Amino acid sequence: MQPLVATIETSLFDMFEAGPGPSSSHTIGPMKAGHDFRTLCAALPPDVLARAADIRVRLFGSLSATGVGHGTTGAVLAGLLGHRPATCPPGLLESLPALPEGERTLRLGPAALVLAEGTVLRDAVQHAHPFSNTLVMELLDTHGTVLCEREYYSVGGGFIQWKGWQPEERGRPAHPYRSMAQLRARLVETGLTIHELILENEMAVTGMGRAAILDRLAAIIELMEASVRRGIEDGGPLPGTLGVHRKARVLLMRAQRLPNAVDSFLGRLNAYAFAAAEENAAGGVIVTAPTCGAAGVMPALLYAMRHDLAIGDRAVREGVLASAAVGFLAKHNAGIAGAEVGCQGEVGVASAMAAAMLAHARGNPVHVVENAAEIALEHHLGLTCDPVGGYVQIPCIERNAVGAVKAYNACLLATCEDPRHHRVTLDSVIAAMAEIGRDMNAKFKETSSGGLAVSVVEC
Repeated sequence: MQPLVATIETSLFDMFEAGPGPSSSHTIGPMKAGHDFRTLCAALPPDVLARAADIRVRLFGSLSATGVGHGTTGAVLAGLLGHRPATCPPGLLESLPALPEGERTLRLGPAALVLAEGTVLRDAVQHAHPFSNTLVMELLDTHGTVLCEREYYSVGGGFIQWKGWQPEERGRPAHPYRSMAQLRARLVETGLTIHELILENEMAVTGMGRAAILDRLAAIIELMEASVRRGIEDGGPLPGTLGVHRKARVLLMRAQRLPNAVDSFLGRLNAYAFAAAEENAAGGVIVTAPTCGAAGVMPALLYAMRHDLAIGDRAVREGVLASAAVGFLAKHNAGIAGAEVGCQGEVGVASAMAAAMLAHARGNPVHVVENAAEIALEHHLGLTCDPVGGYVQIPCIERNAVGAVKAYNACLLATCEDPRHHRVTLDSVIAAMAEIGRDMNAKFKETSSGGLAVSVVEC
């Protein structure tokens, strides 16, 4: 879990990142770590590289426990071979370990190192490293002597750190905050809306211009919609041994035939969430919002806003900007990794972000936006991460759909209630999530060693 920070300086495009599923902490993060280690090794002196004979990667925590079902081995190898999440070819992670040697050879100066499944080893699930999802990467000579080593941490949402890591030097936000209370205060001081404040902070932190940010955000929104469209079009079984079949297309067809308009809308919303979550489970390209495992929640509601609720492109974009504020607060004051805080930090935070997105896009004031996010997150508190068989399928896909419907209902509750009588703040719920995450047993945090992951197998 992340410590409370002095101010939030995360970029929109760190939070919303395109990459292959099924898990941001198990695929996108390890791929980035592999790519970084490749760069680190390539910078070694020629005489050191001349002695290089092998690479060894050890996985700890839930990476060790569920890395097989989450595609971690392929992700690490892909990163070592120079691939990045945003440009990784579809299906590569699953096929990479079986490719011909020439297509999985890492060349470092005079050294040609053939990478294979045996390059990546599963180590202790319980360990003393500072983050659950830890990778130790080593470049070895023929005698097994370590020539270069780095200890990486995949901290959720595709973010990585390493031993001795320092945050990237960036600009200071124009309107600093670290809590929702401080964010509200900045809005009062400046007279800005949430989306305007987030946009101005993005410009200050990254140095990007307004037009460039909006263009890139539009591309992210299109990727979210595309994940829903592809999921609706595809059918058949998902990868792995569970025998889970895609349901999105059938759900949508049957929802469209329901005579009751409310039932039909909720059925379509379920189908949209299934579609994106199934794409993620199949290793397709999705957007972390805030993670891969929760990548069906926001896209489902976003797709419904555009195609069912007649909400225009500008309002959708402004809603996405507002949702980022919720994601930033959760990430920096609690956590968004299932291995750190359970699924309350993945689907729970995604549901809160989606509720804020819809509330803001509909023109509600900031207290309604906050209350919508708070309600959605509050009713995911304590949610465990117990994927059956280590695959991001059961209960993850259905959970995305439930999270999307909860987001819609949270927005409805916040819009219809008398806000003077709303007692719980978003800050207090995020603090509760952090406490619950600290006390949650490790077997319920993405290790597939407890809960549904055990009971389903036993049945």
